Amino acid sequence: MAKGYWIGRIDVRDPEAYKAYIETATPAYREFGAKFLVRGGDFNPVEGPARTRNVVIEFPSYEAALACYNSETYQKAKAIRQEFADGELIIIKGNDA
Repeated sequence: MAKGYWIGRIDVRDPEAYKAYIETATPAYREFGAKFLVRGGDFNPVEGPARTRNVVIEFPSYEAALACYNSETYQKAKAIRQEFADGELIIIKGNDA
């Protein structure tokens, strides 16, 4: 079964208020088996526009990645994130080969 991934590119406008997003999202991540592969860190924007924060989260399956995003718990966190940050998030199915 192919793993699922969230790939996020974020500009946080209010780092102090953004902490509420992290606190609210953490239970959803735990429930759906999320593993952070990238959480911030140094990067080199070699092509195209960049954001200040990059995140890659691995889930045990594509279905788990979608279920986490659509969960009531994460939707509460998303509302907080969207209030204090701008960015893009995609959910992608991994290569199971």
